[in-house]
Amino acid sequence: MKKLFYIAIFFISSVLIISCGAYSFTGGDTGKAKTLQIDFFRNNAPLVEPSLSQKFTQDLQDLFLRQTNLSLVNTSGDLRFEGEITDYRIAPMSATAQQTAAQNRLTITINVRYFNTFIEKDNFEKGFSFYHDYPANTQLVGGALETAYKEIIERITQDIFNASVAKW
Repeated sequence: MKKLFYIAIFFISSVLIISCGAYSFTGGDTGKAKTLQIDFFRNNAPLVEPSLSQKFTQDLQDLFLRQTNLSLVNTSGDLRFEGEITDYRIAPMSATAQQTAAQNRLTITINVRYFNTFIEKDNFEKGFSFYHDYPANTQLVGGALETAYKEIIERITQDIFNASVAKW
């Protein structure tokens, strides 16, 4: 009886381990893809922030490398991302009694083209945008700029991940 109990426990635990191996806790399904190509995202916005292109491209690569088992390549990737930064805008959001801005909003828009060599119906070209609000009396430099970039880029890269491999 004891031997039968141990065999049942072994069988059940083996089935659980094997079935969980096929599930990705990040929600990303890369299918047969083994490689990932993320081209440099040029800044074509009317207002150009010099470090934004490099930071965005690097953060998008890091997100995919962390949340998938894909290998990053420079050419001929099974999954390929390309695009450009199309808008970088600072606009007043609310006014004070003296009719000056109380709060400003930085909005960044990225145009992304996604190509899946295995499932062509998943290919898309789409714009992704997000914003960061900050007090009007704050200069958007140094730590304030880094905080804004972190919030905006984190949201946009996650939205790109969800639209491409998580299919949300």
